[in-house]
Amino acid sequence: MKKIDVFNHIWPTPFYEALIDHIGTMSDITNRSGQVPMMTNLDRRFAVMDLFGPEYVQILSLASPPLELLAGPQKALELSRIGSDAMAELCQKYPDRFPGFIGTAPMNNMDACIDECRRAIEDLGAVGMQIFTNIAGDPVDLAQYAPFFDYMAKAGKPVWLHPARGMGFSDYKNETRSEYEIWWTFGWPYETSAAMARMVFSGFFDRFPGLKVITHHAGGMVPYFEGRVGPGWDQMGARTTDRDLKPVLTSLKRPHLDYFKEFHADTATFGSRQAIEHAISFFGEDRVLFASDAPFDPEGGPMYIRETIRIIEDMEISDALRRKLFQDNAVALLGLKL
Repeated sequence: MKKIDVFNHIWPTPFYEALIDHIGTMSDITNRSGQVPMMTNLDRRFAVMDLFGPEYVQILSLASPPLELLAGPQKALELSRIGSDAMAELCQKYPDRFPGFIGTAPMNNMDACIDECRRAIEDLGAVGMQIFTNIAGDPVDLAQYAPFFDYMAKAGKPVWLHPARGMGFSDYKNETRSEYEIWWTFGWPYETSAAMARMVFSGFFDRFPGLKVITHHAGGMVPYFEGRVGPGWDQMGARTTDRDLKPVLTSLKRPHLDYFKEFHADTATFGSRQAIEHAISFFGEDRVLFASDAPFDPEGGPMYIRETIRIIEDMEISDALRRKLFQDNAVALLGLKL
C-alpha cells in the first residue's frame, strides 16, 4: 500500500531561481520557505522521504505565497509555467517518488489562465490545479473567476484550495497588523472556511456540476462548527437588517450543509488526531486524503509526515478505511496510475 502525500510543497530549482530573480529578496513567509532545505534541495527531500520507505510518495505543489501577490498578470503566468514545467520534469524523472504534481493557476491573468490550466493538465499531466482562498484580496466567487471553475469541473480534475493570509490582515479593526502570528494560526483556517462558504452560497456546486475541491488542513473550521454551519445558517437573514438574505438558501437546490460535505479534505493537521477524526466524520471516509504539509514543521520536513502516518496507523479504524486515506481516495480522485 502506498502512502500518497497529496499536499506538500516544493520550490523546484528553475522556479526558485526565477522567483528570486523577480522579487530580488526574501521576506516574511517567502523567506521562511527559502530557509527550509527540503523546499529547494532535492537531495534533502529524498533523504527525508527515505525515512518512510518506498511506499511513501508525494504529489508536488508550489508553496505560498500566491503568485497574484508576487507578480502582475504576465509575470504570474510566467512563474506558473516555470513551476509546472519543473514539477512535471521531476515527475518524469522520478516517477516512483512523485506520481503527480499540482499546477498553480495564475488567477490574476484570466485571459491566459484557462489555457495554462489546460496546458498543465492535458499536456504536462498535472493532477489538478492549486488556487488560494483569496485572489489578491478578492473572494473566489467573483464573476471574473468563474471560467476557471467551469473548466476544472469539465476537466474532472480537483482544485486544491490553499489558505492565504498575512500579517496585514489585522485581528482587530483598530489595528494595522496581526500580532503573534494569529493571522496564520487562526487566520488560515478562517480563510479556508470563508472561501468554502462563498463557494457554497454562490451556488458553485449547482453551477459547476462535478467540481471537486480539496481543502487544506482538514477543511478549516467547518467540521468543528457543524452546528453553526448547519442549523445556525438555517436562520440566515435573521441577524441581518439591511438586506434580505433568505433567498440565498432557497436558491440552492439542496440544503446548504449538503454542499459543505461535498468538499474533500486532507489530513495535514500538524499532528492533531482529533482534527483528522472530525474531518472523516464530517466529509466521509471517501473524501479525506493523506497529506502532511511537509516541509513546514519544527524539524524541517520529517515531523509532520511521521506524526500524520503514526496517527492514521494508530487510529481505531478498519484496514479498508486506512487504505482509503493513504492511497485509494487519492488514486480515485486524482486518476493516478501507480
